[in-house]
Amino acid sequence: MSGTPEGPVHTQLSPAREPAPSITERHHALPVDAELHDYRAAFRAAQLAMAVVDQNGLVVAANDALGTLLGTEADTLTEQAAADLVDLAADGRTWHAYREVLRGRRSRFRCTRRLKHPDGRSLWAEVTVSPVADTRRVLLSIADISDRRELQARLRHLQMHDPVTRLPNRTLFFERLSAALEAASQEDELPDIRSSHLSDESYSSYGHGGTGRIGLIYLDLDGFKAVNDTMGHRIGDRLLAAVAARLTECADNDGYTRSGGHLVARLGGDEFAILVEDSTGTEQLADLAQSVLCALQQPFDLAGQRLSVSASIGVVERGARGTTATGLMQAADTTLYWAKADGKARWTLFDPERNAHRMTRQALSSTLRPAVERGEFGLEYQPLVGLADGAVHGVEALVRWNHPQFGTLPPNRFVGIAEEDGSIVELGRWVLRTACTQARQWQKDHPRERPLFVSVNVAVRQVWDSDLVADVAGILAETGLAPHLLQLELTESAVMGSAGRPLQALQALSDMGVRIAIDDFGTGYSNLAYLSRLPVSVLKLDGSFVRGFQDEAHANPADELIVEALVQLAHRLGLTVTAECVETSGQATRLRRIGCDTGQGWLYSRAVAPDRIAELIGSTTLSA
Repeated sequence: MSGTPEGPVHTQLSPAREPAPSITERHHALPVDAELHDYRAAFRAAQLAMAVVDQNGLVVAANDALGTLLGTEADTLTEQAAADLVDLAADGRTWHAYREVLRGRRSRFRCTRRLKHPDGRSLWAEVTVSPVADTRRVLLSIADISDRRELQARLRHLQMHDPVTRLPNRTLFFERLSAALEAASQEDELPDIRSSHLSDESYSSYGHGGTGRIGLIYLDLDGFKAVNDTMGHRIGDRLLAAVAARLTECADNDGYTRSGGHLVARLGGDEFAILVEDSTGTEQLADLAQSVLCALQQPFDLAGQRLSVSASIGVVERGARGTTATGLMQAADTTLYWAKADGKARWTLFDPERNAHRMTRQALSSTLRPAVERGEFGLEYQPLVGLADGAVHGVEALVRWNHPQFGTLPPNRFVGIAEEDGSIVELGRWVLRTACTQARQWQKDHPRERPLFVSVNVAVRQVWDSDLVADVAGILAETGLAPHLLQLELTESAVMGSAGRPLQALQALSDMGVRIAIDDFGTGYSNLAYLSRLPVSVLKLDGSFVRGFQDEAHANPADELIVEALVQLAHRLGLTVTAECVETSGQATRLRRIGCDTGQGWLYSRAVAPDRIAELIGSTTLSA
């Protein structure tokens, strides 16, 4: 029976005297063994198991309920250590609290103990120890709470398990994962723990002798939503239950399992996880992931329906020390995403280098837009040199991000991110204004018959998401740069499919006098018919063509024929041609021979600061 007395139970009272004391006086009188007899009948008849314990921890008296609870006669319990009856010395904290009550330094304490009945059954007991007023004795009471604990266990099981698959749910999974990480990370500290207060059984439960590593297999089903949508949730739930059974079978049959098996859980929807404690390494996890993949690819027969599914699986394995449950799950989620991105129906192992690149990309994405406002970007310029005269005809503006954490970053590290999040519009507008301002300043500082033009790269999203024509017109008016001294570069893949608004914008810019160049020509669609209809002024040959002939001794005739044909075609259409990635004098000579107009590359100069361009403007020639 559970519960506690409404008031203190007094097991000893002072001797009788004349006149008889009042009830209050009797209640507060010092107990003696003689008066114990007056209350023995009530004490023995109480349904709550109780014992009076002296300051040495020995039982002075025990009632019949306690004897029944412990499966013995009450009289046999006297003179026994009360702590032994209910195992109060099993752990240091409980033992210390009990001793403090015996010594009068603590008012009371309560704990829960699992007791073994002599008939073999186990029961849960709530033990309360409290002082008997005005004595040096304590009252120990024991309530059988087995029914309550069983109800709590049932409720916990319902709370911690998925009703569809009967697997542990997300809550229980994270509880077990956190406990496993804590236990494994304490591996080095276990000898000290054991010597202090842990029993051998408790000591072994910490996993002593384990690997100290945790493995996680995280998966979801490919196309499960389609099953739910087309066949209904009833079939979907049956499929989830069948998947759970196969996952459990794979986990149970893992030949690497050391002890206790693996925890298989449904985290929600069609997401499942297998927790591998004491992982022996990635080989174990790879084998387990492959067995899961093969098991799930076998058809499922559900209520007359034959279904085939696959899974994408992320696999993570790492040391427990320094690892958190959140960090491990984030890594698993990232790896699962990689498996899907790589084509689904596969497992993928966590790759630190790939993750570092992803994290860097995330960091750049989150700071890119405010970086424009903070002025973290700068421009460098690479000369465009006439192959016939060796003079600098123009420069290409190349943006650099002076990142406070990652240093100076080239465009290929962040322009793609800027296009994805839309910040390319603001960044592109800044680049355009800065480049035009600089070109106009060179023109003022170095008057010449043929002023330097500046070439600026434009992303397709700038054409779609902003009024590029108005931006260019406004910046040219603001800086005073003549339109023909501005060249806008778009990639071939962007220009060749232009229609509607992009084509209208390109035409308006061309009509304004701005030159339009196709960058990296030869790597995209290469639909030459478009060249006659687009308002293009310049073709920039991709560097892969130029690299094909480093010098006369290692010439590739096919590359030279292709470049020559492209140059001749461009000239017949009234276009000029710029060769990118010119690195040797041999390349420059051959490009000059086949009629290419300008060259750009390390042979002439890398991208440099504006003041260095000012020096090159005064040079007579940059030819090799």
